[in-house]
This record gives sequence, C-alpha cells and structure tokens, in this order.
Amino acid sequence: MHSHRRSINNGVMLVHLAIRDIVLIDRLDLTLGAGLSVLTGETGAGKSILLDALSLALGGRGDGGLVRHGARQGEVTAVFDVGPDHPARALLSENGFDDDGDVILRRIQSADGRTRVFINDRPSSVALMRDLGGHLVEIHGQHDDRALVDSHVHRQLLDAFGGLSGEAQEVGAAYRRWREAEDELVRHRARVEAAAREADYLRASVDELSELAPIAGEEEELAESRQVMMRSEKIASDVNEAHEELAGTASPVPALAGLLRRLDRKKDTLPGLLDETIARLEVALDALSDAQMSLEGALRQVEFDPHALERTEERLFALRAAGRKFSVPVDSLPELQARMIGELADLDAGETRLTQLESEVAERRALFDRLAAALSEKRKTAARLLEGAVMAELPDLKLERAEFIVELTSEPSAPSASGIDTVEFWVRTNPGTRAGPMMKVASGGELSRFLLALKVALADRGSAPTLVFDEIDSGVGGAVADAIGRRLSRLAARVQVLSVTHAPQVAARATTHLLISKGDAGTEEERVVTRVVPIADEHQREEIARMLAGETVTEEARAAARRLLRPGAA
Repeated sequence: MHSHRRSINNGVMLVHLAIRDIVLIDRLDLTLGAGLSVLTGETGAGKSILLDALSLALGGRGDGGLVRHGARQGEVTAVFDVGPDHPARALLSENGFDDDGDVILRRIQSADGRTRVFINDRPSSVALMRDLGGHLVEIHGQHDDRALVDSHVHRQLLDAFGGLSGEAQEVGAAYRRWREAEDELVRHRARVEAAAREADYLRASVDELSELAPIAGEEEELAESRQVMMRSEKIASDVNEAHEELAGTASPVPALAGLLRRLDRKKDTLPGLLDETIARLEVALDALSDAQMSLEGALRQVEFDPHALERTEERLFALRAAGRKFSVPVDSLPELQARMIGELADLDAGETRLTQLESEVAERRALFDRLAAALSEKRKTAARLLEGAVMAELPDLKLERAEFIVELTSEPSAPSASGIDTVEFWVRTNPGTRAGPMMKVASGGELSRFLLALKVALADRGSAPTLVFDEIDSGVGGAVADAIGRRLSRLAARVQVLSVTHAPQVAARATTHLLISKGDAGTEEERVVTRVVPIADEHQREEIARMLAGETVTEEARAAARRLLRPGAA
C-alpha cells in the first residue's frame, strides 16, 4: 500500500478528495497516490456516489438531489499535484489564477440547486472548472462515450499516438494563414470590382471638380463679397446724387463764390458793415468744399463694378450647384475631389494588389496542401500501427475474433484546420460481420474492453493524467478480468488510475485498495452513511476473498485470494 506522491505523467495526479454531505457521505477524506487505486465494496455501498462527487468537482452538472438529507449544502474538493509544464497551468494563468502549488477545485452544491465554484480558493465559473477538469481527469465506464463519439477526438488521439501533434499544429497554422489570405483576396476583389463599376463616374466627377477647383472656405468669402457688392451698388447711387448736387451744374458753390467776390469789393465803402457776412460766406464755402471732397472719397470707396458682382455670383452659384449634385456641403468639395482622385489611384493600384493577393493565396494553399498531404501519409502509417497495438490487446480481453479499424478517409477537396483526413474508430466484432463505428457496433461490455485496449495502446499519449474506470470489468470474469487487471496495472505505470471494480483479479493488482461500505451514522435523522477506508494485508485478502466467494467467505476463497496477491502475480 502506497499513498505517497510519485512523478508520473509530468507529475500530475489527484492527491486528495474531500467530500462533505453528498448523498450518503457525511464526511470523507481520501488521500490518493500514484499507480492503481481500486475501490471495491458490496453492491449499493455507494461506489457511484463517490464518482458522482468527483464529477461534481470536475465541473459536472450540479443537482440539489446530491445534497445529503437534512443538510443545507454539500461540498467536494479535489486537490491535484500538477507539473509546471502541464496545460492546466497555462489555462489557470490565462484566466488570471495563481498557477503555483497544487490545483484545488472546490464545488459547493446547495440543496436548492444553486452551485458555487472555487479554483485555488477563488470564485470561478463552472465552465472553467469543466475545462480544467477535462485536462486533469477522464472518467470512463460502460456507457461513457465522450472519447468515442467525436471523430475530431479520434483524430487527436491518432496524432498523439503517432507523435504527430506538432505537425498537426503546423497544418492548422498553414490552413489559417491560407484562409486569412483568401478572405483578404475576396474582400479586395469586391472593392476592386465596386471601384471598376464606378470608374467612369469617378473620372467624370474628378474632371468636373478639377475644372471647378473648389477651395475650402471659398463659399463664405464669395457670399460675403456678394453682399458687400450688392450693398455698395445701392449706396453708390445715393452718393452720386449728393456729389452731383455739390459739384454738378446745380452746385451752389459758383453762385456763393461770385456773391462773396462782389461783397468783398464793396466792403471798404462802409467799413465794418459786411465783415461778418463775408467771414460767414468764406466758412460756408470752405465747408461745402470739404463736403465735396468727402463725397469724392466716398465715391471712390463705393465704386461699384457690375462685372465683378456677376463674376462672384457665377462662381458662388457654380460651387453650390456642385454641392447639390454630389450631396455634400460646398466646403467638402475639395475633400470629395481628393477622395475620388485617391479612389481612382486605388483602382489602378488595386489591380496590382489583386494580382499579388492571388499569388499569395496560391502559395499558401500550396504550402497547406503539401503539409496536409505529408501529415495524411504519416497518419496512415500511425493508423496501421495503432490498429496493430490495439489488436494485440484484444485476444486476452476475449475479443480475439474482433477487429479494430482506424477508418481514415482523405479528402483533399474538403480541407480543414485539421488537414484533409477524417478519422473514426471502427470495429468488427466477428469475422464476416459488417464493420462500423465503435459506438454503434460494440455492446456495452465489448465497448469497455475496446476502450481499455485503446487506452493501453495510447498509454500516456492523448490521455488525461488521471484515468477513472467505472466497472469496465462488469460482466466478465476469470481470464478476462485478469487481463483487464494486467492492463490497468500497465496503464498505472504511466498515469494515475482509479478503478471501481467487482473483479478480484483487478483488485489484487492495486497499489492502493479502498473499501467502500455502509455504516451506522449514529443519529436518528440519518441512520446510514457511506464510509471509505484504505485496506491492506489481511483486510485486503479478506475483501478479495469476499469478492471471490460472495456472502460466505470460505478457506478456499482465502487461499485463492492469497494466490492472487502473491508477489510477481503481474
């Protein structure tokens, strides 16, 4: 009996499972180690409860019915020793979790159906717990089909077996680069075709706008100049009339000047009599002269050119007509002109870019085709080797007349990120019968044995680091059970294996033997609980003898148990 940690499969394994108030389990703490751990016990003792609890901690579907009667909530905690390079570490880091130390998955299930999830003691989601659980544990039973239905998984398993996972990733990357270039080609071709349809319109529009040569802000300047010129036209007429009155034929200046000269000649006749009048007339003549000069200055300022107004209005109306035609503000016409010129240039450059993209797509497709074809050939070789490895396991599992087939179909015309191959695991259970997908052809017992043969062939490739087998030896005995035990033991040399079993031949090969039993709870409310205890030596021999003999354990059964447990039985 061993419960210490041992480095297997990158040091990853389930080291502790704690269960509180789940169905018939009130309190259970299991410490698990490397190798093969088996769980045995009488029918109804609660082996399925243990697996339901573990499934809950791996992100399985919650159910308030799992909570022990009388408790408000149940709780399951699974602790994993995970190596530094395991994908689970990267998944934790990507989601912002501390990825040092053990990985601790804790699930609290309330009786009302609500559930809470904690990863490394931090609240999390069931989805992340399920992703992590999938990296850490696989649970397989007679009716478990997760690894068998999806042909995508079959392809991954074949690649893992053949050591082709790296090449498969290269094919996936080449596929994505090809598709990205193809998408860009489609988008660019659409742009070029749209531009080509608009080319005549663009050229005519560019010619029209180039001839018009609009300038940003020009509309406002022209509108302001037009208003000034229109006002100037009206004011100039009034100023001309005033100037005509002062400086024209009807001007009072000549008459007043003549009067002033006559009075000036006679001022000496009566000294002092006309001095004031003469002075005032001189002031009046000076004021009229100043007014005349001011009017002449005003005339120069309001000088009106009808041709300038006409030219301004023609330009303004032409710009506004262009704005209406192209459905843009007048100030946006220069920008529109530049954009249209750019689109015409893009059309010319686009044809060149189109040719470049077509060449790039062809090159990337050729690279993908080359890599995918090479991978396909290697997959065919790996398929034959996997068939041989699985077939080698079948005789001891009493499937000597059966045939395991890796159905590999290559379709270069239907490429994907996985290459050009469709992979599906088929079986033929007897000669002369029709081969078909494993899930459809094999019975429950056969299916579990095919699965075990696959797992042994794959070993630690393509598997989670902890494998749980739920009664895969159900319905078989003797030599078949012994063969199953040997294979589980071989698997346990590479990955941690936990097996719920009824077969003494399997239990005898356990590194750790856990006995599940019902016991008295000691309370009126809950009289029965499930207990799990590690057993060894005489207790283990007695349990194996019980498994051999049934209710009444005989000396013959005890002797048979000792033979099963003898050193070197493997």
